[in-house]
Amino acid sequence: METIEVSGRPPKNENKTVLVIGKLDGVHLGHQFLLQEAKKKVVNGEQLAVYSFSDHPKWVLKGNEEYKYTLTSPQHKREILDHFGVDRYYHVQFTEEYARTSPETFVFEHLSQMKLSRIVVGEDFRFGKGRGSDAEGLAKLCSQIDIPVTILPVVQLNGEKISSTTIRKLVQQGHMEAAQAMLSRPFELSGVVEKGEKLGRELGFPTLNLGQIAEYVEVKPAVYLGVVELDETHEHYYTLISAGYRPTVNGDSYKVEAYLLDYSGDLYNQKVRIKFLRHLRDEVDFNGIEALVEQMKEDEREARLILGID
Repeated sequence: METIEVSGRPPKNENKTVLVIGKLDGVHLGHQFLLQEAKKKVVNGEQLAVYSFSDHPKWVLKGNEEYKYTLTSPQHKREILDHFGVDRYYHVQFTEEYARTSPETFVFEHLSQMKLSRIVVGEDFRFGKGRGSDAEGLAKLCSQIDIPVTILPVVQLNGEKISSTTIRKLVQQGHMEAAQAMLSRPFELSGVVEKGEKLGRELGFPTLNLGQIAEYVEVKPAVYLGVVELDETHEHYYTLISAGYRPTVNGDSYKVEAYLLDYSGDLYNQKVRIKFLRHLRDEVDFNGIEALVEQMKEDEREARLILGID
C-alpha cells in the first residue's frame, strides 16, 4: 500500500480511484463497512484509496484532550487498511490552517485533481470550515464535477452507533469485550519493552514494561487478561496485564506491564503488541506486598482457569 503525506492539496493522481474519506481512528466495524462497500465499487483496474486525517479536529481546534489520543498507531492503521485492500493511503496533516478550507475549495481544488471515479462516506460525514457541510452537501458539490458520491448508513451495535468516541470511552472504562465487539478485534497497544524497576521479578512475576505508548488512549487502571505478540518472531503468549499507578509499591506514574504465562527470556528493546481480552479486576491499593503477591497468584489461577490451561 502506498502512503502519501498531504499538507495541503493532494498530488495529482494518474489512476482512476474509488476514495473513502474519514478519520478512521480504530478502523472499527463502521469504517470496515465503508471499506468493504467501496471495494465493491472498484472496477477495471481502478484503485481503492483512503483520505484520512492525522489528528482529530476537536483536539487541533478546541484542545479537547479526549480527542488527543488514538485507538490505533499510524503503523497499525496502515496495516489494517492494507488488509482491507486499500492501494493508496492519503495521510492528511490536519492543522488550524487546513481547517479553514471551505467545502467548495475542498471539492473543486483538492478532490477534483485526484481522478476519482467515486467517493464513499458515511451518513454522519462532515467537512469544510467549521464542519460547514455534510455528506449530502458533498454529493451536491461533487455532482458539479461528475464524481458520484455513495453515502452509507452508520453501523450500529445493540441500537447504538459504533464510533471511535464510544470505543475510546469503553477502553477508558475497562470494557474490553465491548471494545473488541466494535473493533472486530482486541484493543491493542504497540510499543517497545523498556527496563523497569524489576520489582515483578523479585516478587516472582517477571513483567515486561511497555514503553512508547503515550499516543494511545489510556486504559483504565486494572488487571486484564490478554495476549502478547512478539513482533520479531510473531510468537503469541497469554498474559496478565497490569495497567495503572501501582499504589501498593508507591508508584508515581501510569505504566502498562505484562506477565507472560509460560515464558522465560529477555525482551528488552523488542517491539511487542499487547492485546486486551478481558477485565479481571480493578487496581487495588493492597495492605502490603504479601497481600499483593497473594492476589497476583489468584489472578494467574483465574486466568488459567478461564483459558483452560494448566
